[in-house]
Amino acid sequence: MSVSMLSTFVKPMHPEGRRFVAIAGVASLVLFLLWAPLGWGGLGLTIWVYYFFRDPERVAPTRPDLMVSPADGVVSLLEPAVPPAELGLGDAPMLRVSVFMSVFNCHVNRLPAAGRIEKVAYRPGKFLNASLDKASEDNERNGLAIALPDGRRYGVVQIAGLVARRILCWTTEGQALERGERFGLIRFGSRLDIYLPEGATPLVRIGQTMVAGETVIADLSGTAAEA
Repeated sequence: MSVSMLSTFVKPMHPEGRRFVAIAGVASLVLFLLWAPLGWGGLGLTIWVYYFFRDPERVAPTRPDLMVSPADGVVSLLEPAVPPAELGLGDAPMLRVSVFMSVFNCHVNRLPAAGRIEKVAYRPGKFLNASLDKASEDNERNGLAIALPDGRRYGVVQIAGLVARRILCWTTEGQALERGERFGLIRFGSRLDIYLPEGATPLVRIGQTMVAGETVIADLSGTAAEA
């Protein structure tokens, strides 16, 4: 198999996944010793765990006034909603785009648009199905309030799901990040809400498949031009 073909199927793994792959691999060896069919099942699980934690490189659009999706998955909601109070984005509704991630999606999260992290706010909660509307209010979540270079602000909220049991965010307040830069990860199956800044025009539809760091989610200029 050529290097190019190999890179198509074998993606880099995020360091967060190493111990999980190691645990699954050891369990598979034990299962092989007990009964071969169980071992093959364990091997399949090990491959899936590696696949879950894959962290491929992504290439953002060239236009700087475009926002990209922060997550792989499917757009499940597109509606006005009041952002979480802990983000300090006000009590007026902002246009919310929700991207639901299944356990088969890449779960590394990326910043939609370059800016400075004004606030990082974690809130414990329930573990309802992340595809439900009420998950935005009831589930465990971690939110970022981001200031754009022009002064406008937007929010990104990591929401735990039915299977997810840990939200990771390695971004700190005051940090400046570029568009598409990695800021967090959620284990296993979850959702991200993006609260678009004033004047942004959404360029997605419900049911659309998103690729983190690449798929355009909104036009910051408000012109609704295609990427």
